[in-house]
Amino acid sequence: MIVEAARIVAVVVLVVMAAYTARHLLFALHRLFSRGRMDYTDLAGFHLPSVSVLIPMHNEEAVAPDIIEALAEADYPHDPQHLEVIPINDHSTDGTGAILDEYARRYPWIKPLHRKKGKRGKAAALRAGTEAARGEILIAFDADYLPGRSLLKFLVAPFADPEVGAVMGRVVPHNVGASLLTRLLDLERAGGYQVDQQARYNLGLIAQYGGTAGGVRRAALETAGGWNTHSLAEDTDLTLRLAIRGWKIAYVNRAECYEEVPETWEGRRRQVERWAIGHTDCLHRYLGPLLRSPCLTAKAKLDGVFLLGVYLTAPLILLGWIATVILFFAGQTYLPVWVAFFLASTSCNAVGNFASFFEIGSSVLLDGAERRIRLLPLNVANFLFSTTTVAVALIKYYAGRARGRSLPWNKTERHRNGNGNGWTNGNGEANGNGRGLSVVKARAAAQNSGSS
Repeated sequence: MIVEAARIVAVVVLVVMAAYTARHLLFALHRLFSRGRMDYTDLAGFHLPSVSVLIPMHNEEAVAPDIIEALAEADYPHDPQHLEVIPINDHSTDGTGAILDEYARRYPWIKPLHRKKGKRGKAAALRAGTEAARGEILIAFDADYLPGRSLLKFLVAPFADPEVGAVMGRVVPHNVGASLLTRLLDLERAGGYQVDQQARYNLGLIAQYGGTAGGVRRAALETAGGWNTHSLAEDTDLTLRLAIRGWKIAYVNRAECYEEVPETWEGRRRQVERWAIGHTDCLHRYLGPLLRSPCLTAKAKLDGVFLLGVYLTAPLILLGWIATVILFFAGQTYLPVWVAFFLASTSCNAVGNFASFFEIGSSVLLDGAERRIRLLPLNVANFLFSTTTVAVALIKYYAGRARGRSLPWNKTERHRNGNGNGWTNGNGEANGNGRGLSVVKARAAAQNSGSS
């Protein structure tokens, strides 16, 4: 009985992982050898709608000055008809509120929103910011992100198409040299954006709004029901609700924004746990509506299923490994060798955004950064860590779901000003340390010549 169950599990794992492998290989080959869709960035600077920039902040004194200074240097018109920046102080207990108030005195287009009551969390902060905003287009940034000078123009350009409901830019780590983990996450981000996101957009599938360094049309957000404050993955949640209703989601590869990725494995664990739980919760909410939507093609629906189920592959892989061990000790000598080899190869090649080697290798070539490919074998460590973390997170999720409990929202740890100093000058005025902002200035020219 146990041996037969192990054989069934092994076959299911093989089929699922083979399907994900084929999907990622298709994306990699498409990016290497096929032409992309229309580049909306040709419209950058010509289509300038009214924009409200929303920045949820909870205890962000270490990073708040840099993103505001970067937006001050943006080449988008800084006048009331075109731009307002709404940093949302979400129940902060540090100096975040004082920093924002000081910048508001310095720049009239900065309009801080201080939340001291109500539900805490990014989605709740975005909802409050949206109610206060006046712009036609809402652009969201996490507090540790550093937008390039032309980013706003690049992000709003696709909204010249009235069918576009949301836009996503490319996220690039700026603290790559901090640790081995940050170098591996740099590879992961490259594969996820340069290949995965761009290929899905080119092929007419569901490009994903990522919740930061992206924008949403206010009218589209309203028709989709606004921000879901009950979700730990408000970006995936909104992506599915927009797609199901027929709104297009554009991806702009040249719209680069620079982020601070986790520098410690514990910070990475907390981040991945939140993503896995929030994303899988979207699977239960939207799988049925996705398959029934009259607005999506069959191929978009199929890829939507792959997208929603990506985190379930982690516990599935672990079950596959267990099944292989059972078959081996049961004397099934011909099958476990084949299964073990196939699982080992396809798992490393096809697990979502964690270790899709096809996509990472292709992105390195497309970015012209061949030296980074030497780190590719080490990404197995990131894969094993993420697989275990996701499996544990989903056990927590389903245990809580069975008891009717929800898990809390956790903010990603910041490292840019690790000692907590450097954000005020002698007069107590906000002043960023410039480490992150210097990266934006150094890469401003590169953003305008990026690949599409």
